Amino acid sequence: MNALARLAIASVWLYQGGWCKLIAPNDRHLRVVAGLPGVGPTHARRVLALVGGIEVALAAWVLTGRAPRSAAAAQTAMLGAMNGGGLLFSRGTISEPAGMVTQNLALVALIWSVTRR
Repeated sequence: MNALARLAIASVWLYQGGWCKLIAPNDRHLRVVAGLPGVGPTHARRVLALVGGIEVALAAWVLTGRAPRSAAAAQTAMLGAMNGGGLLFSRGTISEPAGMVTQNLALVALIWSVTRR
């Protein structure tokens, strides 16, 4: 069960980071990032690619199963920063903020469930 949960978590990071931010940058994600202070439309693609790279690295970490508590803390911090930044600075570009938060809370619950041995 633990390996299956890690695969599910890594799949989310790979899709969101690899596909939506690196391979085929999602316009909605670009708009959210562009709304962050100091980013704007000029730097949005580069910042989005950086975030995507971090998400892909998180996927790889999760798949290894190493240091699960540290991995969970890093993932929780990443989701908190992304959700918080989006809600604070780009709320108008997020079509369903409550849905986003609810889905990410479910992901965080799954992430932390993997740390139990």
